[in-house]
Amino acid sequence: MSLALTLCLVTVLLLAAFGTPVSFSMIIGAIVYLAVSGQDLALAGEQIIQGFYNSFILLAVPLFIAAANIMNAGSITDRLLQFCVAMVGHFRGGLGHVNIVSSLIFSGMSGSAVADAAGVGRVIINMMTKDGRYPPSYAAAITAASATIGPIIPPSIPMVIYALVSDTSVGYLFIAGLVPGLLMGVVLMGLNAYMATKMDIPKEPRTPMKDIPRITFRALPTLMMPAILLFGIYGGITTPTEAAAVAAAYALILAVAYRSISFKQLYLALKESAYSSASVGLVIGSALIFNYIVATENVPTAIAEMITAADLSPLQFLLIVNLIYLGLGFLLDATTVILVIVPLFVPACRELGIDLVHFGVVTIVNLMIGLITPPYGVLLFVINGTTKIPLAGIIKQVIPFIFVLLAALFIMILFPDLILSMPRLMGYQG
Repeated sequence: MSLALTLCLVTVLLLAAFGTPVSFSMIIGAIVYLAVSGQDLALAGEQIIQGFYNSFILLAVPLFIAAANIMNAGSITDRLLQFCVAMVGHFRGGLGHVNIVSSLIFSGMSGSAVADAAGVGRVIINMMTKDGRYPPSYAAAITAASATIGPIIPPSIPMVIYALVSDTSVGYLFIAGLVPGLLMGVVLMGLNAYMATKMDIPKEPRTPMKDIPRITFRALPTLMMPAILLFGIYGGITTPTEAAAVAAAYALILAVAYRSISFKQLYLALKESAYSSASVGLVIGSALIFNYIVATENVPTAIAEMITAADLSPLQFLLIVNLIYLGLGFLLDATTVILVIVPLFVPACRELGIDLVHFGVVTIVNLMIGLITPPYGVLLFVINGTTKIPLAGIIKQVIPFIFVLLAALFIMILFPDLILSMPRLMGYQG
């Protein structure tokens, strides 16, 4: 490692240790690198500007964020929850199942785990804890766990970012997330059924059959959004970025048609979207200059050569990388890991013949599990902040959910066809 890179990394780690946001730490570290290596400091700004200018796909990120915030502000999720209650609410642990199924459906509209937890999650927690049906900490834990499905089922903001750094098709990544997302939902529902029996949670009353057509009809426009997005992308009508614009426009049309959003709520939703997009953009910008440094130092090639020399099998490599991801999940957010760490492993994947769509989905599932893993666990803090349920109780209850999700992840690693079967049906040659 050169002196410039060493000082760069030391700067980043020291600033992060003192509480400086990771994006700022990386930008300052990059400037230190450029100064020590004798390069023009303006390269930092140039790399960021060119990276954004040449990445049309990144426009999908703020558009999907806006779509999720408009849906939450417009109470569109209320109709979705009524539909889920009618479908699965009468089973043992019914409201827990409603929580998971609503996340599966909402995943097809927002692409964001945080949006799922902060929006529909907050409503379902109130339903679960009403009249003491479920312990508050359990309701919060299952909400956090089910929200991890958000970026797995298409659309997905992390998949858009992964496509940027790996030069992989966004469309194939989206379709590859369907089966893994459903698998995550199944294992969570299995654990919820077991826990509901163990806690002796009473069953909810069954929705009368005569009411189901009406409830389904009311929810149909909301349920149609994932189908519209996927048909647009795979029918060749829209690019993923244009599909994100369609999602935002469709969410706004529904909110206005339902008369469930005021001008003030719309303004606040767009304001929150701008803040969130700027926050993500700052991380992406800092990663762009940092990736320039990594490429200049030839780090990915060195890692690929080291792995080749170690004679690792593809399975061994995937297991080691996923252990690294789990460790990083304790400290870093998913976006930072995708932008900074994942590019280091992409050349090694190519050397070992690991499919980059399979690798991408496995990576994102792993990093979503990191969102509920203490101590960083972003989703745990989001739910704690919106519900005031004690964080210690949420952490205790979420641990079994982490283990079943890790089991699902291990299955995805062992059986790549679970991930690649759907893309291959759509013409993927990987």
